[in-house]
Amino acid sequence: MGFWEHAEALRGVLLRMVAFLAVLTVVLFAAMPSIFDSVILAPCHGDFVTYQWLDKISEASSLSDTGGERFEVHLVNIRLASQFFIHTTTAFWLAVVISFPVCVYMLWGFVSPGLYEEEKRGIRWAFLAGNLMFFLGVATGYFLVFPLTLRFLADYQLSALIPNQISLDSYMDNFLALILVMGIVFELPLVTWIVGKTGVLTRGVFTRYRRHAVVVLLIAAAVITPTGDPFTLTVVFLPLYILWELSAFSLPHGHDTINTSQNIIQ
Repeated sequence: MGFWEHAEALRGVLLRMVAFLAVLTVVLFAAMPSIFDSVILAPCHGDFVTYQWLDKISEASSLSDTGGERFEVHLVNIRLASQFFIHTTTAFWLAVVISFPVCVYMLWGFVSPGLYEEEKRGIRWAFLAGNLMFFLGVATGYFLVFPLTLRFLADYQLSALIPNQISLDSYMDNFLALILVMGIVFELPLVTWIVGKTGVLTRGVFTRYRRHAVVVLLIAAAVITPTGDPFTLTVVFLPLYILWELSAFSLPHGHDTINTSQNIIQ
């Protein structure tokens, strides 16, 4: 195939991807009211599964005070067109997340004929691992990070004279941001493995800076869930630390690149 034949084939793949994304967006737009009530707004209620789980733990320990069934968030809409735009944009972003594996698979069908068998095996593994870690991160954000953050910020008051009235826009901005960020953060082991293949990183670098990483991860966990509750802090810190260790495990053994550079200079 010549250049224009390849370009035409790529154009066909891109059109199929756009068509699939558009159809999925329309389907999700139609189903969005029920998705909003049962999924997106579920963390607003005290009977959410994460709060129930924390309540059971708090009954056996004094480390956490979840507030139990008392927790309830009532959203308000303060802009005329907000509900329509959020309806549309949420359907689109959910379609992007759900269709991502399918779109990548379509691109794989275009690229794979030009790869060696060894390269195909490596990319297949990276594709499966990347999708698994992304959706695992999204689940962690939805069931853990966002509910804990919402519970703290919704109940936090600078003054008793200032009641909290959370807008729909503010809720959705934080909802989408935290969940998508966690999905991206969970790609760290895969990114580390890819960079390690170039020889830039080795396991020795992670071993050398492990103590520094623990401090940084603790700070990150405290920022994500700024509560004084050590249990909540631990619950958020552990997935981040496990990601760090998985990233180190994905790297080959080798000399610390920093020490190697210093030896070369000497």
